[in-house]
Amino acid sequence: MKSADLLKELIAAGCELKRHKASSHQIWWSPITGKTFPVPHPKKDLPLGTVRSIKKWRGFNPRRLWR
Repeated sequence: MKSADLLKELIAAGCELKRHKASSHQIWWSPITGKTFPVPHPKKDLPLGTVRSIKKWRGFNPRRLWR
């Protein structure tokens, strides 16, 4: 997954960009969990584990889909 696609998902989920300096990461905040988390950007391909961790911090639980 590209970081730009992940950022679109975060925006659609209501997450807010809190900080972006001249680094390779942006700091986002999730209204669902109330937590802040780093997102590497810009990056073409994010590792699957990184995407899972970010979605977990965002408040997404894939197990809820199968209940």
